[in-house]
Amino acid sequence: MSRYVIHFMKDVLGENGRQCEICQSTLEVEADNEGEAAEIAKQEFCKTQNLRDWSLHADRMQVKAADFPS
Repeated sequence: MSRYVIHFMKDVLGENGRQCEICQSTLEVEADNEGEAAEIAKQEFCKTQNLRDWSLHADRMQVKAADFPS
């Protein structure tokens, strides 16, 4: 299994009226592939945020392999 880092991102308007991107949460999971990592992260995000659907608090997810040197 590989480790993945998942960021849940949301676009918001700042005080100056400009759009900016914020990270709602970051999770690290073990999975066989990026798709499985995304599904595990969605479930965990919903559990920790007490949500039914992750997209209520985030617009998108960024899934990246965690690179740890040996």
